[in-house]
Amino acid sequence: MRFGLLLAFLFLFSNPSFSQDTVYARQVIKFLTSKKCYGRGYLKNGLKVAARYIVDELKLQNTEPLLASGYYQLFRFNVNTFPGKVKLKIDGKKLTPGSDFIISPESRGINGTFSVQKKDSVTYLSQTKETPLLLQLKKKLTASVAQEAADYCQIEVLTKSDYANIRSVEVNIENKLVKDFPNNNLCAFIPGKYNNDSMIVFSAHYDHLGGIGKRTFFPGGNDNASGVSVLLNLAKYYKTHPPKYKTLFLFFAGEEAGLVGSHYFTKSNTIDLKKIKFLINLDLLATGDDGIMVVNGTIHEKEIALLTNINTEQQLVKEIKKRGKAKNSDHYWFSEAGVPCFFIYTLGGVTYYHDVLDKAETLPLSDYTDVMKLITSFVERL
Repeated sequence: MRFGLLLAFLFLFSNPSFSQDTVYARQVIKFLTSKKCYGRGYLKNGLKVAARYIVDELKLQNTEPLLASGYYQLFRFNVNTFPGKVKLKIDGKKLTPGSDFIISPESRGINGTFSVQKKDSVTYLSQTKETPLLLQLKKKLTASVAQEAADYCQIEVLTKSDYANIRSVEVNIENKLVKDFPNNNLCAFIPGKYNNDSMIVFSAHYDHLGGIGKRTFFPGGNDNASGVSVLLNLAKYYKTHPPKYKTLFLFFAGEEAGLVGSHYFTKSNTIDLKKIKFLINLDLLATGDDGIMVVNGTIHEKEIALLTNINTEQQLVKEIKKRGKAKNSDHYWFSEAGVPCFFIYTLGGVTYYHDVLDKAETLPLSDYTDVMKLITSFVERL
């Protein structure tokens, strides 16, 4: 027994310990998916509350603000919101927002009772004089964000057998196009132990979809409270394991509205992008049953070989899959600017995405610690 305990003790202190990663991760994810953050979007100060929490955590890890003005990088864009009434009845039956229906993000508000005509198997239309109303039957509700308001209202309804022949729709939806909504990228760094000219960058978006109405919000657990938790865990790790290179931690807003925050950062001349040795963007990090996907993996052959070799040596994730360039997260604008980078996300497990079911309690964190080990080992050996 004593010999076994000694071996366990030696293992813990001869290797970077990740034993508390998932405990801290769940604390972070629980807060970011709570009602206080209201989907980390454009209602009830949700994005601002989340930003304040992240910056407070960065300060606890003794990171330094990247900007002369501090951790916050302000930028603005227009966003269409639904802050008031969000009500829908189909043939007299009341539906629940988020669970039974969502509103297409560009929709204009509408109020009244309308007869609808069936256009095809999934589409109903009421050609009102002021605001056309469209109903789309969907097998999966997937919300998003729009920067403009259209001249129609489109509602997506979860497909059910009793919607085979809709006749009447009673609806009351209020929209508000908010001009110049204030967003903030959050930017921190830890000095390099040997080199502060070259930089390693970790990034993740902390915004999500916000909410619709006064009680329905999209928690955004896997997307992307999970990635934020990894970044904060990395800051925590490098606090006690000083990195070789100057290491940046960038938390972007506006990702769900079209990669707005990362685009702003790359155009802002905040840093010399040519000095970035490598960037790793993280999103959807809460599963891992089937391994990870590496976007840009087919482009950076030397780096993907290194990542794969480390995984083989340490037997971490089940599989490393790779694909080419994709405009699907915040790495994109850096890649377009010539910065070598990967976008990593986990595969398998729960599939809730852009809906009200993406909650903290649904997340298994299956390969969370192994992904952390893989990332830190990769950076160490670059």
